[in-house]
Amino acid sequence: MTLAALPAQAQGGLRCGTLKADVAVTGQVTRWTVDRGSEKTIETGTLRSAPRVECLDGTVLAVEVAFTAGHGSFSAYFPDGTDITYGRHQIDRRNNRIVLPIQAKARIAPRWRAAFDYHCKLEMPADPIPAASRAECVF
Repeated sequence: MTLAALPAQAQGGLRCGTLKADVAVTGQVTRWTVDRGSEKTIETGTLRSAPRVECLDGTVLAVEVAFTAGHGSFSAYFPDGTDITYGRHQIDRRNNRIVLPIQAKARIAPRWRAAFDYHCKLEMPADPIPAASRAECVF
């Protein structure tokens, strides 16, 4: 896995294949932008620190934020225009890899699934874990 990251306290940008992330801090408010060329997503918030922005496998842009209120989110943006978002506490990191709930795997195009590992600890009645998928979980 190729990993590039924007330092946690940095202002500036990170290019990831066809995607680009920009981070700017003004006073206590942080603004982060994900640019897909024809589409821009702009978010703002009062954060504990600047967003953690990473480039996975040279094409997938990952953005993790922790708000001062205690909650946070993790989003992965894909070059095909799709994205997935989970609460920051629903993902893990292990061996320099991002570990998503196994339910996310079906929502990721096959060519980008290997950029992540998967866990089976998020049991949700509305989104159950198929028995056959459990063997793919790292924990």
